[in-house]
Amino acid sequence: MKKFVSLIITTVCITLIVFAFFHSDAVAIEVAPRISDREIVERLSHLDEGQKRLEERIEVMERQMNQRFDDMNKRFDDIKWFLGTMIGTLLVINTGVLGYVLKRQGKIEATLETQKDEIVFLKGLIEKLIPPKGI
Repeated sequence: MKKFVSLIITTVCITLIVFAFFHSDAVAIEVAPRISDREIVERLSHLDEGQKRLEERIEVMERQMNQRFDDMNKRFDDIKWFLGTMIGTLLVINTGVLGYVLKRQGKIEATLETQKDEIVFLKGLIEKLIPPKGI
């Protein structure tokens, strides 16, 4: 029983010591310095000036971003017109080349048709001039 009583007394003492240290921190109050109305008004005016400067900076950044977007849109328009012009030019050139090739092919086919009879005649002459194989 003595051990139990001594344990309780020790626990109570330790608890009181711990609460004494924690209580002193919790009860501590820092006295705020007195601020006059004039100082409050000055600080508020400084805050208003800072707010205005921030708003001006945001407006400047917004104008710069809008200018950059306009520049990018102009560049995309330039690229679009360039590509359209190039594709159109290539189509015109290809059409011209294809027309020339088709016209040339027609001439070659007509020439072959006219020379077909001559080729058959020459082939017959060559066969007549070549001696038979058995001789």
